[in-house]
Amino acid sequence: MKAWVLSEPAPVEDAPLQLEQRPLPQPGSEQLRLRVHACGVCHTDLHLVEGELPQPALPVVPGHQVVGVVDALGDGVTGWEMGERAGVPWLGYTCGVCSFCHSGRENLCESARFTGYQADGGYAEYVLVHADYAVRIPPAFSDAAAAPLLCAGTVGYRSLRLSGLQPGERLGIYGFGGSGHLCIQVARYWGCEVYVFTRSVEHQQHARELNAAWVGVASETPPAQLDRAIIFAPAGWLVPLSLGYLRPGGSLCINAIHASPIPEMPYRLLWKERTITTVANATRRDAREFMELAAEAGVATQVQPFPMRAANEVLQQLKHGRTTGSAVLIVREN
Repeated sequence: MKAWVLSEPAPVEDAPLQLEQRPLPQPGSEQLRLRVHACGVCHTDLHLVEGELPQPALPVVPGHQVVGVVDALGDGVTGWEMGERAGVPWLGYTCGVCSFCHSGRENLCESARFTGYQADGGYAEYVLVHADYAVRIPPAFSDAAAAPLLCAGTVGYRSLRLSGLQPGERLGIYGFGGSGHLCIQVARYWGCEVYVFTRSVEHQQHARELNAAWVGVASETPPAQLDRAIIFAPAGWLVPLSLGYLRPGGSLCINAIHASPIPEMPYRLLWKERTITTVANATRRDAREFMELAAEAGVATQVQPFPMRAANEVLQQLKHGRTTGSAVLIVREN
């Protein structure tokens, strides 16, 4: 099979991914093998390729927003059939016995392995996944449209959950890429007003099309105090700025696997029971709930498809903000 392989991190401008011919992987006990149709390209992939994430299992095939069909079943697999459509998200394995796993926080398991990071991912024609971590894809979504839901959508949904957003509240979104344009649709489905902060003129227009109550840049003051805010941009300087727009008792959720330093800020920004939380990965529950919710709410992904051969070029475009919506590698046409 063909697979894009990262052997040594480097700037994406140096095209560090190499296209290799690899043996067809064989599913082990309780594993599925998927014939990959599409794989989303994520900022986490960019951080991995450029060496900003610690201890990747090199060489590794990136990609953790994988959609395909079940092509082979390992021993002990139940609940899946050949030819079924399935998705492979970021979380690929947890120990199942630690305190985090037993308390519904398997995303924090210290023995967790992540797709496209510690296990080969979807920048390839085939991928293996533990059957319990695969996600069913609702028929409402095409392969390409479903791919961003497995990461951008799922971690965005977890951000909404951890922010404590309630129906009818005001939500601020900082950064309006892959996750932001999905979160706003869920929030609007819940009857919330959404205030979008983004520098991109194209993203500002997209936010208006998705019925944002207000659109501006981060330095602008929104017309009303926010109940909740989510930061998707990896920019620490947004933290004190966004806190300044929160009402007393409001919450800020930071969704970034890698971010610049948070500057010193006055205590008054946190006073009056404002809270900050961060998102680290997502659970299987998040992925499954969000897939069902996305279908119910009619969530639409804005996808920019690319051929599989363009993996290095897509990462370059992503780094320099030249993608629109969610970039997806089309590995195999249906």
